Amino acid sequence: MKDVKKIELHLHHEGAAPPAFIRGLAAEKGVDLSRIFREDGTYAYRDFNHFLSVYEAATSVLTGPEEFARLTRAVLEESAEHGVVYSESFLSPDFCGGGDVEAWKDYLAAIRQTAEEAERDLGITLRGIVTCIRHFGPERARAPAICATETAGDWIVGFGMGGDEMVGHQADYTWAFDCAREAGLKITTHAGEWGGAASVREAVEDLNPARIGHGVQAIDDPALCDVLAERGIVLEVCPGSNVFLGVYPSLAAHPIQKLRKRGVKVTVSTDDPPFFHTNMTREYEGLERAFGWGEEDFEEITQTALEAAFCDDATRDTIRERLKP
Repeated sequence: MKDVKKIELHLHHEGAAPPAFIRGLAAEKGVDLSRIFREDGTYAYRDFNHFLSVYEAATSVLTGPEEFARLTRAVLEESAEHGVVYSESFLSPDFCGGGDVEAWKDYLAAIRQTAEEAERDLGITLRGIVTCIRHFGPERARAPAICATETAGDWIVGFGMGGDEMVGHQADYTWAFDCAREAGLKITTHAGEWGGAASVREAVEDLNPARIGHGVQAIDDPALCDVLAERGIVLEVCPGSNVFLGVYPSLAAHPIQKLRKRGVKVTVSTDDPPFFHTNMTREYEGLERAFGWGEEDFEEITQTALEAAFCDDATRDTIRERLKP
């Protein structure tokens, strides 16, 4: 499975930071982050809300463009090792310049240059999706949206929202999403990880996204599944993350296969891989064991991801060629 060529559409850039990378950066800066690590060196947290605070503590040592350039290299090396040839990662201007457009452009330039070097060296292509942070509130979502519109193009290709699903409503963030949509950016948003099927329906009705991050709890509403299938809304499913956080008790109990059978388009991603002790190889191996997925199933998943990618057609054609045996 490690050598199978893969596409990943749901990856949080900072959340993909290897623990060793964050520990090393903290040591360089004389910052004590020992509280966020277990004895074995992995990230330590109790539940989803504590995960968010540990996540923010880890990202606190990423304070400049140079650190994000180094992070980008570390993330892409890890992804390429597990067969990923194309990835879209979520980038937060809140963590890259505090929402200031000019500062964001400096961070983005460093990230993009490193990504281009990695494409040359490792054969992996990266594109960025700007995200606002839901639990920071709708007013703070405006700055990331403006950053996104100012840098929209062939590399920044989408706009989305992460963070705590249980804070506020999707419609509260309409201004930010409308702003991004007017700039030509494609839309995704987190829903249906914690908020139930109702949160997915809310996202569909209020924001009309092309994709939904997670979205798996839509399985509890058959009529909603039909809507997703009819509209071709693609779910960025992260099975290992869902099981690790207790959304589902086991991979066998995960609804990804039921969603497929209902005609809903699904893809497979890792979310925040080092936090959830996963990678794309483990995701594929787990799905093979749990559901008996074979070559045809994984090819279908990859083709769905290729078609759902927010990149331009020229990039899509390049990736299509790269996926060939």
